[in-house]
Amino acid sequence: MKFDSPYNPKEVEEKIYKLWEKSGFFNPDKLPNKRTKKFSVMMAPPNITGSLHLGHALENISIDILMRMKRMQGFKTLWLPGIDHAGIATQNVVEKELRKQEIRRRDLGREKFIEKVWEWKEKYGHIILDQLKKLGALPDWSRVRFTLDADYVKAVQEAFIHYYKKGWIYRGERVVNWCPRCETSISDLEVEYKEEKAKLYYIKYPLADKSDFITVATTRPETMLGDTAVAVNPKDKRYKNLIGKFAILPIQNRKIPIVADHSIDMKFGTGAVKITPAHDITDFEISLRHDLPKPQIIDEKGIMTAEAGKICEGLKVNDCRNKVIEKLQEIDLLKRIEDYAHNAAYCERCGTKIEPQLSKQWFLKMEEPVKLAMKAIKNKETAIYPKKWENVLIDRLNNERDWNVSRQLWWGHRLPIWFHEPKCEPRKGHESDIVKCQEFIVSLEEPKCQFCDAKFVQSPDVLDTWFSSALWPFATLGWPDKVQDLQNYYPTDFITSAREILNIWILKMIFSGKEFTGKSPFRAAHIHATILTREGKRMSKSLGTGVDPMSLIEKYGADATRFGLTWQAMGNQDIHWSEEHVIAGKKFCNKIWNASRFVIQNANSKIPAFAKASTGKQNPKSKTAADKKILTGLKKLQKDVEKSIEKYEFGKALHRLYDFFWHQYADVYIEAAKRQLTDKKLQVATQNILFYVHLNLLKLLHPFLPFITEEIWSRFFVNKKSRNLLLIENWPK
Repeated sequence: MKFDSPYNPKEVEEKIYKLWEKSGFFNPDKLPNKRTKKFSVMMAPPNITGSLHLGHALENISIDILMRMKRMQGFKTLWLPGIDHAGIATQNVVEKELRKQEIRRRDLGREKFIEKVWEWKEKYGHIILDQLKKLGALPDWSRVRFTLDADYVKAVQEAFIHYYKKGWIYRGERVVNWCPRCETSISDLEVEYKEEKAKLYYIKYPLADKSDFITVATTRPETMLGDTAVAVNPKDKRYKNLIGKFAILPIQNRKIPIVADHSIDMKFGTGAVKITPAHDITDFEISLRHDLPKPQIIDEKGIMTAEAGKICEGLKVNDCRNKVIEKLQEIDLLKRIEDYAHNAAYCERCGTKIEPQLSKQWFLKMEEPVKLAMKAIKNKETAIYPKKWENVLIDRLNNERDWNVSRQLWWGHRLPIWFHEPKCEPRKGHESDIVKCQEFIVSLEEPKCQFCDAKFVQSPDVLDTWFSSALWPFATLGWPDKVQDLQNYYPTDFITSAREILNIWILKMIFSGKEFTGKSPFRAAHIHATILTREGKRMSKSLGTGVDPMSLIEKYGADATRFGLTWQAMGNQDIHWSEEHVIAGKKFCNKIWNASRFVIQNANSKIPAFAKASTGKQNPKSKTAADKKILTGLKKLQKDVEKSIEKYEFGKALHRLYDFFWHQYADVYIEAAKRQLTDKKLQVATQNILFYVHLNLLKLLHPFLPFITEEIWSRFFVNKKSRNLLLIENWPK
């Protein structure tokens, strides 16, 4: 590429990345010189179904900036990459692909279906990692981990058994988020809330003594068929005389109590709330406090059960709603209907409306894990950045419920739980002991019953994806085995993620690390900004408001894309995306390119001699006021940039670099240097200062704009037989 032509990233980026890969310096074991200080970071493992979006890009650019600086500072740096099996997301994607061939998951059976998923993973699972390479990310690709690697599976199963033996894992019935299409419980993170126009139905429940009515308001009249109480707030004077009395449930015609509960919002509707324990999480908790029955009126496929009564048995939920409304109007118990806007819950993976469902699941008690995490945060074993998120996390810790860790999927970590077959014949000599046959056993291997010949069958459920992800910082390094990587690089130093997974992932990694290693898994957790549209709305591929980082790289280059993302990360909670900053990044790259051409053209054959000055061992002497000002400014810049990166203020560091390079160096000093180079008394000193300042600026810019700075660095040392990559040059001191 000729220096006299404009900078063209397409001629540079692929070539430079291959050069970095060939060097092997991604791997900490291959870094030159003896390095005693370590710095390690875990990549937040993207889903194998995913492709790079702006959030992923910002997250990994931030890590790359930090790691490049630490590598240049002489640290033994490990950035460990990997991908997550993403249970429900991957199963849903593969099922969609199979349906195109008119094949259903259940037609294949579990084993054959899982084979299909593995085939899909081998074909598509690497896409997002390849895209990260295009972005310039430099994790140690020789250490890529997958959450279904054999050694990782072993770690997950041992963690589950450990919790079970401690009495922290139990089986119980709770109301969970249930997707009727995926036929599984799902986590809060997999629930997407959409604002929609609905109706608020005011229904009259006759009092059992026939003296009056109590009116409730609901958006889901069909669930009244499973009501077991009406609840009011004990402070609500309107209903004080009704507490302890009974109402008659319309249509079902059964008597239900009127109970007092402090959770009831007196301002919603009429202040009287129908309680359907089997199909609402809050109602379920109220039912526990008041010992209410929990009839299940909607099944796992979203169909009304016999418990709903003859009016709706066998109908879909919406059809049942219409029937109930008709019946209430017929018996004159529907008081009125109002328009009402509310957030409805949908499965993020398949778009089906969530049906809260009473379900027998496996849960992890959160009381003790929460204490572990709280202690680690308050003792600063893990510092949260920005500081405000520490208070948010502590607040969430105080309200953490027991964690539903089981999922009714086929793809994932199968529970190490074995159920005893229901039919069993006593083994000879154990006729009276057959009552001791255990319902289930938690074990890595298939157990054998001591008292009969029945077999044990493994639970069909798999673990929540976040259960395995919670072990990521140490399971990827070889835990539970005591391997060298675990000793060398754990605890890690830094992790960054989006705020929506603060408690669902960051929290879980902290208490898992404390429980299994005795140490918090990372010294700092950085919560990066969420990238929104220019109008401040969430980006959506389906609505056409998403931005593909790969299209930006294709159009402007990786460095310009990195610039545009980092420039907007100024510590705010949200970024209102603007492509203008990527365009500004492209212009800045051209400015650096042109300034570099000027410096080299004015060095002629003396490049190696001048380059020696860039090591920092020789400080050039100023001859003019312009010289002194640029050297003093550079010294302050070096401190400011390093300090900002250390505080994870990546946008602030880039702003500072941009302003100094463009306005103080290029616009002012280079113009002064042009005049000084015509004076023989000032020529050599000016050339030395140009080289010293320019090469140190390339070093400071390298973490942010790695491709162009590496390419230009090679131009300065073109006549030198042996030269280091800028990648491993010494950071300016």
